[in-house]
Amino acid sequence: MKTQFNKEEIVLFLKELRGEIILKFEEMEPNHRFKKESWEHHTGGGGEISLIRGDVFEKAAVNWSQVSGPKFPMQDAEGPFYATGLSLITHMANPHAPTVHMNIRYIETESKWWFGGGYDLSPLGFTYDEDTTHFHQVAKSNLDKAGYALYPEFSKNAKEYFYIPHWKKERGVGGIFFDHYNTGNAQQDFSMWKSVGKTFLDAIMPIYLRRISIPYTAEDKKMQLAARAHYVEFNLLYDRGTRFGFLSGGNPKAILCSMPPTATW
Repeated sequence: MKTQFNKEEIVLFLKELRGEIILKFEEMEPNHRFKKESWEHHTGGGGEISLIRGDVFEKAAVNWSQVSGPKFPMQDAEGPFYATGLSLITHMANPHAPTVHMNIRYIETESKWWFGGGYDLSPLGFTYDEDTTHFHQVAKSNLDKAGYALYPEFSKNAKEYFYIPHWKKERGVGGIFFDHYNTGNAQQDFSMWKSVGKTFLDAIMPIYLRRISIPYTAEDKKMQLAARAHYVEFNLLYDRGTRFGFLSGGNPKAILCSMPPTATW
């Protein structure tokens, strides 16, 4: 496999970003901390699960992995592969605070390499226009400022990707999503990818600080749990990351961290 990149540099960025996110999340959880669990992949590499169950985050995971193997498990490419990435999901105790998902990844195979990822927002029962506007504006401003006229494309990708066909609706209120991103300019692509990861906290933290203290009722919680069911359905039926994880022989505990602690049907 040939690559334009120093894998150690990519992994260092992912681990540093994960550390920053965990610290910010823990600032909202004075009585709880993330618990970490390492795992090994049977064909090479492994990862680390970082999981918290607290008062603000009913459940949240910020996971890192780096795996390799003799055969790429999806139809996107063939031959030996290497994949590393950061995957994050939050399920909030307060129904007014939305679930957020973020993933950034780098993959290379025998004949090609690419970046993928993005972040998206899923209010589960309560949608606030100001939160949606802020979330999208951070994503757009970052891409525009860096000279990447990519927001319209990435936003459209998110609308299409995070769509639940059997309910005929989006999973949430969108965000940005990209996959197989390779323009041929390796360092420019790497910079764009890093900028997405670096702006995630700017996109979500003001929303959480506005919402986590709002009073809620038992009926509000029922609405959240019913909406979580649709989130589960998407992740198990349609999500490519879930499929890649299982098909590549990944750690089931790490893959299923995306599941909420409770949901109702």
